[in-house]
Amino acid sequence: MRALIAICFALTLTACAGGPVGNDQVPEPLKRVDLQRYKGLWFEMARYENRFEEGCEGVTATYGLRPDGMVSVVNACREDGLDGAVKVSEGKAKPSGDPLGAKLKVSFFGPPLMTNYWVLDRGEDYDWAIVGEGSGRFLWILTREAQPAPARRAELVARAKSLGYDTGMLRFTQQGAERR
Repeated sequence: MRALIAICFALTLTACAGGPVGNDQVPEPLKRVDLQRYKGLWFEMARYENRFEEGCEGVTATYGLRPDGMVSVVNACREDGLDGAVKVSEGKAKPSGDPLGAKLKVSFFGPPLMTNYWVLDRGEDYDWAIVGEGSGRFLWILTREAQPAPARRAELVARAKSLGYDTGMLRFTQQGAERR
């Protein structure tokens, strides 16, 4: 019975995951990803809107390396504005074995509900990352600073566009002061 409930839940999530498709030619990751350098605090600069982040501002993601080879994932946001209640989601990710180490499987609900998390491009110093997945429905632009300079923002939007994403669909995230 539990297995049936889990399957029904997974199918429901898959059906609900439908959203805007901004890139019908999903690119493959461009650079090798060293998880040791990728770990730490990231600020969401922009995203394609999605149900699980609806109304979220001040969005951060913190990645850590676990002793079992998995990656800890802690996503946090403020609901309905920068002064809103903090919402935290904890999950874990595992490398999927691609040659660049840029494709992960992430879950916030346990192994049966793993989804793709691809680091499509990143800064040489791991100061920014463009993240998506195989369907083209999701896109995130992450930076290490809460409020990147306007020139950096424009550069990252242009990079996402060069990957084939419709940058007109980006929703820019409000961020408060940097948290470390």
